[in-house]
Amino acid sequence: MTLRTNDLLFETKDLFVPDNKELKEALTLGLKKNFQEVSVDFVDCPDLSGEPFNLASSGLCGNPTILEYGGAPYLLPLVQRNKLYDLNEMCLKICQERNMKEYLAIGAGAGPYVFCNTNCEGIFNLAGRQPDGKIVSKSHLALVDKDKQCERRNIPASETRTALLGNIYLSEGKGGQVLKINCKKRTGTNNFITQIRESLSDHFEGKDIGLGGTFLLKSGKAHQHVMQDFSQTPIYTEDEINTWLKFYDMPAPLVAVGTLVTNEMDLDLRLQHFHSFSPSHWGGHYHYDTTPDTVEYEGYFGIGEKLFRIDKPEETHKFGRD
Repeated sequence: MTLRTNDLLFETKDLFVPDNKELKEALTLGLKKNFQEVSVDFVDCPDLSGEPFNLASSGLCGNPTILEYGGAPYLLPLVQRNKLYDLNEMCLKICQERNMKEYLAIGAGAGPYVFCNTNCEGIFNLAGRQPDGKIVSKSHLALVDKDKQCERRNIPASETRTALLGNIYLSEGKGGQVLKINCKKRTGTNNFITQIRESLSDHFEGKDIGLGGTFLLKSGKAHQHVMQDFSQTPIYTEDEINTWLKFYDMPAPLVAVGTLVTNEMDLDLRLQHFHSFSPSHWGGHYHYDTTPDTVEYEGYFGIGEKLFRIDKPEETHKFGRD
């Protein structure tokens, strides 16, 4: 049974929005420590509803918001199956508070296990609007099939449930200025998102910054996991988690969606979380690329103005967040 959205605790926080010029300089300097070729700029958002991104709306602008619901303690050590949310309802409630008539919600979370009868990864890509309740879904789920292979499925517009945890970038899906980041040839050990996040936290020390959006792995491969069905025995360590998860090296092209924040802000936030999908059967949780010499990333991001924390776990832990 889906939890009633109005019964959930919504906590909010204003985010720091850096000056564009300083943000560009900080990211350029930081990313060059990890990639041979780096380009950072603010550009007019391209139409992201077309190939290869296929977002449910064309842009990333309009009341940019970072949303996190649930958390890893609802999955580990044992799953709490009652933690079943309605993503559309949560987004519509935020729309009311933010005076938004429509939304685009993209990001990473646990998928609707009730829809596919097994635990799964959610790659959320959903557009909705207040007046008529119309929903456009270009969301996906990824699961481990009976042969231990990765299987990607589309999630229909009629299925807006999500389980346990998630990190969503919410906006009005409009055009406007967005942050574009291109990186080629990884020379350091950090993944693409970690290097962005650490570049921001190092330069804007102590500032609460949130980014969300999408990136394309244009070439190379990415090491990604897909959760198997819920564990019947408690999981307490990273080693036990990694034994339970199923890992794959997934080839480009991969389109990822998600969020990052520079710190937990006393809200038990997940610092970064991106899931990706491909036109074929691939989908999963992004860890890092495995092809440093040939990898190329192209990302488009919005800078969050406000953060919403929903149903934060009362008892928490720090494992299962890689």
